[in-house]
Amino acid sequence: MPYDTNNVFAKILRGELPAQKVYEDADTLAFMDIMPRCEGHTLVIPKGPVRNILDAGPTQLAACMRTVQKVAAASVKAFGADGITLLQANEAAGGQVVFHLHFHIMPRWEGKSLGPAASKMERPEVLAANAEKIMKVMGARGGAHGDEPVG
Repeated sequence: MPYDTNNVFAKILRGELPAQKVYEDADTLAFMDIMPRCEGHTLVIPKGPVRNILDAGPTQLAACMRTVQKVAAASVKAFGADGITLLQANEAAGGQVVFHLHFHIMPRWEGKSLGPAASKMERPEVLAANAEKIMKVMGARGGAHGDEPVG
């Protein structure tokens, strides 16, 4: 299937839809999931038009993973998490819903289950507060746009 330039993440990248941004560099964007499965649920996407991991080039994947590592480490610290679930789905049969490559970073705590997928939209003020927590940690370690890993 070809890349759909009107998918929701392409619209976010073009500024046509709002997003609560956490981190941005030349190649990637990280922002809060509007239907979070847990506190701090964040998405990382490449800025280029790529449908999923099956279509991505090695440079795109490397850029995404650098950002995933930064945001994941900051999320653990920001939310006092015990771990992280990293989810990446490909094609409808694999559970992909938005057909732009994306990685879900979900802070996890011992004994606490994830909420259901796509259950309800979070209030914008909650998303903003959660983004601020992550950015504060990242800022303490070289800034949200720095190249050093957090943690």
